[in-house]
Amino acid sequence: MVKFAYPLPLVPAALEELRGAHIFSKLDLHSAYNLLRIRRGDEWKTAFITPSGHYEYLVMPYGLSNAPSVFQSFMNEIFQDMLHRFTIVYIDILIYSPNLSEHVEHIKQFLDYIISPKGIQMACTKVEAIKSWPQPCTMKNLLHFMGFANFYRQFISGYSELTAPLTSLLCRKPKNLSWTSGAIEAFRKLKATFCTDPTLVHPDPTWPFVVEVDASALGVGALLSQWSGETPVLHPCAYFSKKLSPAEQNYDIRNRDLLAIKLALEVWRHWLEGVNHPFKVITDHKNLQYLR
Repeated sequence: MVKFAYPLPLVPAALEELRGAHIFSKLDLHSAYNLLRIRRGDEWKTAFITPSGHYEYLVMPYGLSNAPSVFQSFMNEIFQDMLHRFTIVYIDILIYSPNLSEHVEHIKQFLDYIISPKGIQMACTKVEAIKSWPQPCTMKNLLHFMGFANFYRQFISGYSELTAPLTSLLCRKPKNLSWTSGAIEAFRKLKATFCTDPTLVHPDPTWPFVVEVDASALGVGALLSQWSGETPVLHPCAYFSKKLSPAEQNYDIRNRDLLAIKLALEVWRHWLEGVNHPFKVITDHKNLQYLR
């Protein structure tokens, strides 16, 4: 095992940063190491034997020699703009502020969703970050943007098809990005779509669901909606999309639409199976309506 020499925080030095702070919040990173994926192909290094068989970890377990340093490096990269200002990260996250008003603003920077009785929305700060994101000039910058945007893909209709020109730029891992007119337009449209600020309602199995699917030459997409309210109105619950593989792009239109139905029912199976009301599937391919 090659040691990953990344320094862990010194507790006494970290505590010195708390001078002048009066309000504190601690976020417990439960099973934190298990949030990191083992590099594909290296799972065998984590193998262990039990009376019931031989197993390998897919995520990073506690006890590996490099686990603490790898995890600390990962967390420092995520919170690099907050460290030594109002945040300490060492297994857990400690947020400290001199007063309550500043503490509320600091806490908001950790939020990814705004949850209310009406539904779920994207955090305003994250939307502003995407809105002001400059056009990436390197592959690493584009990967950062795509990773940031992927987190909210369930809010965007046809996300995979919309981002297809951007993911195409990453093929064969080029050293320099060659922006095409299609990729520039996709980047602009994606940023504009995030600014529409959609609200997704909380799924309720006591109300009927509707699954709308569609397919194109590049990808498939689906929308899970639900009738709800005293005067029932159709509200979106979640979006799903997937870019087609080269083999799937060779499917005829009937099978592409059928694939969209299959994938949507797999993704939302936990909502659609065993519901109180039969759900409706809407597709623009008439031949599929006879499928049972």
